[in-house]
Amino acid sequence: MIDASVRIRIARPSRDLAAAETFYVQGLGLKVLWRTTEHVPGEHDLLMVGPADGAWHLELTHDPDAPLEPTPTVEDLLVLYLAGPVDQTLLDRLLSAGGTRVPAHNPYWDVHGVTVTDPDGYRLVLCTRSWNPK
Repeated sequence: MIDASVRIRIARPSRDLAAAETFYVQGLGLKVLWRTTEHVPGEHDLLMVGPADGAWHLELTHDPDAPLEPTPTVEDLLVLYLAGPVDQTLLDRLLSAGGTRVPAHNPYWDVHGVTVTDPDGYRLVLCTRSWNPK
């Protein structure tokens, strides 16, 4: 059985780590947890962002020698349960940091939040509901 304290890493490619960092750090307010500072031939450039002391983080990678184009679908969602209204200041920051507000593919998310694409086209949902799986 997997314990609830297990750390989660969500890894995906990025075409532009600087643009992704602007979106997730300046826009969303996550912290840079790790990044590569110089290119090493044969290795990916890497940016890890997440909440300080959180149990999850995003690992964004870019291989400058063989770039991989991100191919998100409309159902590739990172959902953050805010347990309250979406702060307009937060939404404005995300849009100023390279995000684009889009209608959700599943109308549930439009009723219960706001969907924003990141610079690579992945969807971030700011959900107004709380998460209570019981």
